[in-house]
Amino acid sequence: MAKNLRSKIPSSDTMFIHDVNPKVTEEFAKEVGNVTIAQSVREVAENGQTVFTVLPEPHHVQNVFQQMLKPPTLRTSAPTTSERLFIDCSTIDPKSSAGVAAATRSSGQGRFIDAPMSGGVVGARAGTLTFMMGSPPDLVERATAVLGLMGKRVVHLGPQTSGLKGKLANNYLLALNNIATAEAMNMGVRWGLDAKTLAEMINTATGKCWPSEVNNPVPGVCESAPAGRDYKGGFGTRLMLKDLKLALQAADEAGIVPQLGGHAREIYAAVAADEKCADRDFSVVYRYIGGKE
Repeated sequence: MAKNLRSKIPSSDTMFIHDVNPKVTEEFAKEVGNVTIAQSVREVAENGQTVFTVLPEPHHVQNVFQQMLKPPTLRTSAPTTSERLFIDCSTIDPKSSAGVAAATRSSGQGRFIDAPMSGGVVGARAGTLTFMMGSPPDLVERATAVLGLMGKRVVHLGPQTSGLKGKLANNYLLALNNIATAEAMNMGVRWGLDAKTLAEMINTATGKCWPSEVNNPVPGVCESAPAGRDYKGGFGTRLMLKDLKLALQAADEAGIVPQLGGHAREIYAAVAADEKCADRDFSVVYRYIGGKE
């Protein structure tokens, strides 16, 4: 994402980067060039007019914004030509995101919107991500323009937290589709069907979904899928479990009782704990249920 952003903004624009792992930023600077390594997130906030954050968990987002917003002097000590815009692309729960947005707003140091993305590592590299945006109407055009430099589609779903709600609904469905695809492919292979032929049929019929077409769990069916690399790379099972838990948490807060999510959460927790499946793409569910590789 950062590579695409740097390559598409004017060369005269300054891009500040920061990560908890300094080796990552050093390697990025050597490979991409024309970036400035910030020593802290506060330095990023002080120098950035548009600030992107992408973090694993709600508490990471909360901690980073506490560091960026304190002391509350960004507007006076580091003024910008237009209002400072914070765009959080993390996948966290809507309640936590709303709290960070409120803290940003009350500090008077900028505006905050949520814009989680979908498309995985492949989409990030290719610049074909879909961003789900939760933003007030007056920020949509500005945010869409810059998000469009890293993705193919930007969907405004409503006010702040709407992007996260859309992302969690999507990933809830993805979590279930992945398990169902693994089970269906396992059935077909064990019944004596050719895995590639079965997948081709499914992908022209009503069972078609992203796990069947793009991220098929059977090794050899999709050349680019992690299944062909011992399920390494891709979207980790622990991340899928995290997103599923966040979706179920948000559902509970809204008084919704999902019928399948609880069982799916148990499956992903078991897969993540299995030494043959740990730290691999979430399509490794196929291996966990005994699929033929």
